[in-house]
Amino acid sequence: MTDPVFGPAPEQTADPELVQLLTPEGERVHHPGFDLDFSAEQLRGFYRDMVLVRRLDIEATALQRHGELGLWAQLLGQEAAQIGAGRALRPQDFVFPTYREHGVAWCRGVDPVQLLGLFRGVDQGSWDPNENNFGLYTIVIGAQTLHATGYAMGVQRDGAVGTGDPERDTAVVAHFGDGASSQGDVNEAFVFAASYNAPVVFFCQNNQWAISEPFERQSRIPLYRRAHGFGFPGVRVDGNDVLATYAVMQAALQRARDGQGPTFVEAYTYRMGAHTTTDDPTRYRLSDDVEHWKLKDPIARVEVYLRRNGLVEDGFVESVAAEADELGERMRRECHALPDPQPRDIFGLVHAEQTAELAAQQAAYDAQVASFEEVTA
Repeated sequence: MTDPVFGPAPEQTADPELVQLLTPEGERVHHPGFDLDFSAEQLRGFYRDMVLVRRLDIEATALQRHGELGLWAQLLGQEAAQIGAGRALRPQDFVFPTYREHGVAWCRGVDPVQLLGLFRGVDQGSWDPNENNFGLYTIVIGAQTLHATGYAMGVQRDGAVGTGDPERDTAVVAHFGDGASSQGDVNEAFVFAASYNAPVVFFCQNNQWAISEPFERQSRIPLYRRAHGFGFPGVRVDGNDVLATYAVMQAALQRARDGQGPTFVEAYTYRMGAHTTTDDPTRYRLSDDVEHWKLKDPIARVEVYLRRNGLVEDGFVESVAAEADELGERMRRECHALPDPQPRDIFGLVHAEQTAELAAQQAAYDAQVASFEEVTA
């Protein structure tokens, strides 16, 4: 459609300016702006991470199907985006996740069983965000982008940006999906991040579907181009390419640490599974699309590259598979052993130091529980 004054409306294109370093066929390619040399150890590490995180995801899905979890948000097919982003972080960087960043949690040292506790309903997220510099999962769509921007502004005020000290300068990452990009919170975060030149990287995993709403109904242009309207750079990377994702995120994170402000990274990937285990994707998308994206599997392309170039020793792939089996068995065993929460515990989980009001509420609750015990005694 062409306007007589303003010209043609912007249109979606299939693969605009996509940064890629490893093709779906496992061929190493080069990019003028984002090219790195990777050691064999790094490549094997990426492969191991993705295999174990996929097993984590598959095991959690099976636990939900057996009634052990109330819900699970799958990441099947998005392993490269998450491992590439997670491994590019430095210890002092801070991450604000959605509820699907199981691979980033893995990279930050969060025990997978702690993720299960949240979806089992026995806690509200049991890991300490300050221990791993990885925030608790955010259920409210897009809210974490504001949290990340505010934290990044605090980093500025702490003087932890642009000092030149690689152990002090800090970047902040906000993870969100393509559907969240339509939320007001996300756009407000862009405004504040740009206005204050905050050291934050907005990492969007565009997995093509906002639950049942296809991406082409969400935006008239590729998402990364939205950043330009707010005054900071955006880039689209092949989200099924762990090497490219790592390279792009390393550059964006360093840009933030150097005090050059925010960056928008759109990881173009695909959600192979359901939005959550309550969703049935066969009702709204074609199986042909799923089969097409299976050919772009992030794990398979790394394995092909490793084998083709003689970068794996005999038994490496088998040893990783065995490690994945051990992880699956531990997740099943320890999930079943998670203790049920005590209702009174909630009073101690609101503030770091309990307030007088909460203490009074807890005392009233204890008295009510004791009254039932007296009746039944």
